[in-house]
Amino acid sequence: MATITDISTLIAIDPNSNSSRPIIAGTRTLVCRIAGLYNQGKNVEEIARRLNHLTITQIYAALTYYHTNREEIDKDIVDKQTTYQELAKVKLEKK
Repeated sequence: MATITDISTLIAIDPNSNSSRPIIAGTRTLVCRIAGLYNQGKNVEEIARRLNHLTITQIYAALTYYHTNREEIDKDIVDKQTTYQELAKVKLEKK
C-alpha cells in the first residue's frame, strides 16, 4: 500500500531568516529558488537535475506553495535580485 504524505510537511519557514522565508523542509533550499528556476523556463525534471539533493515531490510541493503564494514569493525574488544588483554595483565602484 502506498504511503500518503501530508504535503504541508514538505515546506517550512527558515528558522535562520528574520523574514520568515519558506524553504523545503529539512533543507536550506528556498522556495523562491525553485520558483526562480521555474520562471526561467526550467521544468521539474531540469530543476531536479540542477538541485539533485531534492526529490521530485519536494519540487512539486515548492511549486504548489509558490502558485498558492505567488505575490509573496515574487516579491522575495525581486528583493533578492535588487540586493544582488546593489552588491554588484558596490563591488564595481570599489574597483
